[in-house]
Amino acid sequence: MNNLKLLGLTVGVSSLVLAGSTSADFLGFDIEAIDSGLGIGTTYRIYATIDAGGEVDAVYGDDVNALSIQSTTSFYQNSFGGYGTPSFALFGFFPSLEFDSFVTIGLLNDTGDAMLDIGIDWTDFEGNGGAITTTNGTWFATPNEAQVQEVGGRVLIGQFTSDGDVSGCLSLQGKEEDTSINWNALGVCFDTAPAPGALALLGLAGLASRRRRK
Repeated sequence: MNNLKLLGLTVGVSSLVLAGSTSADFLGFDIEAIDSGLGIGTTYRIYATIDAGGEVDAVYGDDVNALSIQSTTSFYQNSFGGYGTPSFALFGFFPSLEFDSFVTIGLLNDTGDAMLDIGIDWTDFEGNGGAITTTNGTWFATPNEAQVQEVGGRVLIGQFTSDGDVSGCLSLQGKEEDTSINWNALGVCFDTAPAPGALALLGLAGLASRRRRK
């Protein structure tokens, strides 16, 4: 792997790790889908689920496992937001800002946020609601920051609002509980669209329901 490895650093929607090499400390993704009621699409909060007491320090892509996060349409971008956590102080003035699209380590707003990033061009994401891509970039927080620690077995890594489906592939780095041992989950993927099997089950359930009503 390239120099990035030197960092050392509500409604439930089911999702699967679709591909890649994983660590025992990374358990998968948990996705919350929220309707803001503002007509701007569905807000998806993407959590990495990990072992109790662990942490997520970095989200990254490299030349072996590129990072890409995209929507089938586009991401909602509030004019008062950016690619990182939005300003909590502005939520009362601009309610839609709370549903902005952004990346993060552990936080939903900028209060106490110490996230850093390197090697990612945010222009298309911020300006056009386009995809986030990198083959040599990361967003991260250092292990001494409280935001990297799991809460309820998960760490938030991004919020994305869209009227389409959202999917992504990325790599993660973290630490085990009370140790300096790093773990990496390489090329793991999520998708907010229901899997074909789930759609088939929903169709069968609907058919059975109609038959019962008859």
